[in-house]
Amino acid sequence: MISVNELIENLKKGVVIIEFKKIDTGEIRSMPSTLNPELVPSSSRILNISSASDTIMVWSMDKEAWRDIRVSTIIKWSIR
Repeated sequence: MISVNELIENLKKGVVIIEFKKIDTGEIRSMPSTLNPELVPSSSRILNISSASDTIMVWSMDKEAWRDIRVSTIIKWSIR
């Protein structure tokens, strides 16, 4: 089981590689992600992320955009 609280805390500290299954295609994607304010453009920061939500918003480092990931699709994550 994925610990969403632990994932969010590590996202706030730095970069985390999140592996998840895309809903539309079923493709497995590995995405370098962060919630660290120093790594996200200042014009688009999200201040509050709830671990109780079915989805989490993360800054995709490779797409340079916000991405919404459904928690139930996360396979694993690791600290970069």
